[in-house]
Amino acid sequence: MRRSIVAANWKLNGSLEMAKSLVTAIDAHSNGLAGVDAVICPPFPYLSYVGGLMSAGNMCLGAQSVADQQSGAFTGEVSAEMVAEMGCRYAIVGHSERREYYGETDAIVAAKFLRIQTAGLIPILCVGESLEQREQGMMQDTIVRQVSAVVTEAGIANMKNAVLAYEPIWAIGTGKTASPEQAQEVHAIIRSEITKHSADVAEGLRILYGGSVKANNAAELFSQPDIDGGLIGGASLDAEQFNAIVAAGSSK
Repeated sequence: MRRSIVAANWKLNGSLEMAKSLVTAIDAHSNGLAGVDAVICPPFPYLSYVGGLMSAGNMCLGAQSVADQQSGAFTGEVSAEMVAEMGCRYAIVGHSERREYYGETDAIVAAKFLRIQTAGLIPILCVGESLEQREQGMMQDTIVRQVSAVVTEAGIANMKNAVLAYEPIWAIGTGKTASPEQAQEVHAIIRSEITKHSADVAEGLRILYGGSVKANNAAELFSQPDIDGGLIGGASLDAEQFNAIVAAGSSK
């Protein structure tokens, strides 16, 4: 049985005051919930502070990105080793915003994936198609390409220590959500692609859905057989919303 994950991606949002009230409320709610981990991914400056607010055994800290290098003359970058020292257990890689706004190619995503694992962290690998790609019938090819780029570089064995997240670009921050059936279709495609390399790895791989997940649709999304939780954006900034989503993950 795969353990659910509900991860909060705060993106470029937050303050110390907000972090204190939000994480304290989530921590109190998550404590004692069975079968689900709540992962909080705040901006880099708040990692240590947020980690210090966590007491529940199923609360984990995550980074929103890392550099594809360990050290050197890379002004403004943050290494996987650095965020590991701050207490992170997870790091997001390949988010569509990083791919689109910062030019992160499949090759860069694969390099970051390996850097994350080398530092002892668990990558949350994001994949997803644009609305244009979906409408042109390119959804499956796009997803398979993004997954295969990492599997080819990292090897199938390293997927055992990873989490995937399907985030349709057309549903991120738009208020549009893939229907449970649409989301399940893509999750099944991802698991099938991994199965081509290893049935055991595919069976144990946790695949999250991200894209306008809210308290009122989380349970139905998470009830799908291949959806193992969510990567949550906007709703993760509201304790009541996020706690309800975590509860939906617990009841899967």
